[in-house]
Amino acid sequence: MPSALLALLAALLAAAPRPGDFAALSYHGIENGSGAAPDAGGADQHAVDVRKLEEQFAWMKASGWHPVSVDQILDARRGGRPLPPRAVLLTFDDGYADVYDTVYPLLRKHGYPAVVALVGSWMDVPEGGAVDYDGRKIPRRSFLSWDQVREMQRSGFVEIASHTWDLHRGIRSNPQGNTQPAAVTREWRGVAGYETSAELRERVRKDLARSAEAIARETGRRPRVVAWPYGRFSGDLQEAARMEGMPLMLTLESGLNHSDTPGDELRRSIVVENPPLLDFAALLEASWPGDPVRAIRVDLDYLYDPDPEVQERNLSKLLDRVAALKPSEVYLQAFADPRGDGVVRELYFPNRHLPVRADLFNRVAWQLRTRTGVRVLAWMPVMAFALPTGNPAAGKVVMGAAGGQGTHRLSPFSPEVRRVIGEIYEDLGAAGIFDGIAFHDDAILGDREDASPEALAVYARDWGLPASVEAIRGDPALSARWAREKTAYLVRFTEELRQRTERTRKPLRTSRSILAGPVLDPAAEAWTAQSFPAFLAAYDETAVMAMPFLENARDPDAFMERLLRTVSARPGALERTVFELQARDWRSGGDVSGKQLARWMRRLEVGGARNLAYYPDDFVRDRPRLEEIVPAFSLRSRPR
Repeated sequence: MPSALLALLAALLAAAPRPGDFAALSYHGIENGSGAAPDAGGADQHAVDVRKLEEQFAWMKASGWHPVSVDQILDARRGGRPLPPRAVLLTFDDGYADVYDTVYPLLRKHGYPAVVALVGSWMDVPEGGAVDYDGRKIPRRSFLSWDQVREMQRSGFVEIASHTWDLHRGIRSNPQGNTQPAAVTREWRGVAGYETSAELRERVRKDLARSAEAIARETGRRPRVVAWPYGRFSGDLQEAARMEGMPLMLTLESGLNHSDTPGDELRRSIVVENPPLLDFAALLEASWPGDPVRAIRVDLDYLYDPDPEVQERNLSKLLDRVAALKPSEVYLQAFADPRGDGVVRELYFPNRHLPVRADLFNRVAWQLRTRTGVRVLAWMPVMAFALPTGNPAAGKVVMGAAGGQGTHRLSPFSPEVRRVIGEIYEDLGAAGIFDGIAFHDDAILGDREDASPEALAVYARDWGLPASVEAIRGDPALSARWAREKTAYLVRFTEELRQRTERTRKPLRTSRSILAGPVLDPAAEAWTAQSFPAFLAAYDETAVMAMPFLENARDPDAFMERLLRTVSARPGALERTVFELQARDWRSGGDVSGKQLARWMRRLEVGGARNLAYYPDDFVRDRPRLEEIVPAFSLRSRPR
């Protein structure tokens, strides 16, 4: 059976529902012909016609789907009665009046429970007033009244949830004037600078408390569910919600909820575009893997310019290019490396430890997400930070076995280094809205590294190895175990960095670059501390550096074929591997033509590769040329 088909079958089996799984749907406005939904701003992509909603409810009943209540979910998670097969949670956000007029009668007719999430400040607007709905003035009558809320709750069919008090809005998020979701954005206050992370935590804590107290006062029951506005949340927000007694937290990440899915991150699929019944059925029934990844790695060093006008022109070129390429992801450089030596001395976001070359990452990430619809992964180093003199971690570097020093990297075995890098990643999370982290290829430890005092202590105390690199290398068995331990240690370090980032930004995908050597030859783990199987297990994406000129391959095409065969031989690997091609030959200093890249991409796809990327994308010089790369790179249709 072809490797591509095997990979697809494996992905389908992995995505298939299991006992205890349940789906969740997010509805917004319901068009009922009365004009209420259009007034409420819901008659756009999120609105559903009432006739379509009736069809969907009837289809769920005929197809064996079982809408479940919050009580049923909480009871099942406490070890009580299991959820029925094909369980689904119905939720309605924003508190439109049509929930009472249209949805509530249908819930009673079918016996379906549902969750209705209210924005407290909108409910607080007096009759005859207007709600500020994302900058638009919407009549108060377009939203539920407290009398209607109380009636629905008393019926037993409706659970009232918090949609926050006043976080369903945008606030100014950077000096350039972008507005971003208030719940997860440090407000830019002009000459006063940014709101601090502590101020943001206190602001959202007070907001959630006020929302919960208002619902308790008006209904006699505190909410147990919170629906995050725009689907944006953070670890700090989750902690505040738990303190207010809300253990179920609704996101806008699609997919099934498994029995081991944390209660504070329940996934929901949004019902949009007033879908035909067939499309609605596919939303619940389909277990297809996600679309293939098409990613470009973008240097902010290309975009930055001390002249703001030139910088804005460069940003426009980037946005136009991404719109033409239609990638699914952009790995966006969050650090500065104008020298091209791989040593990070400045960052593109405010932080506690390194100079800021320009406060640029926030704006570019937001413009990419909102103007082109791509996922943005913050491309970040793991170890290659050159801290200013005087920082306690500045001298804690990776040391060679003979006491010498290789390429500049901070030692991950130093607690001080881990603290400082962890704080940089926390500051990254607070600095902008993005979808994941793309860990750089600098997280490498050679077969003579790390001989720093802190590393030697870990080898002896935690791993039971000699406190001497020379002694370890002298025993093949010890040397092999040492390599595996270092690989696992670096994987755990990146997981720690993801968790630190998620204090201020969730949810996050992870990608990590891996050299071609450890993929083609597992023995290369000894001098890289990189392992293809370990990366596949640890990260959402493993970006294999499919760069034949970088590897000085005599036959680039044969190199690509061998790399593809090696990845294909591992079950499920094609689904999680991104083949990242080189658009520049750094050895010769010249560009790799778009025609050459396109030829490699087609050969990889024919061989079963699903996910492709390339680096660098020089949007200023149009390299690779759009006319050459677009036909092979852009996704023309969904895999379904």
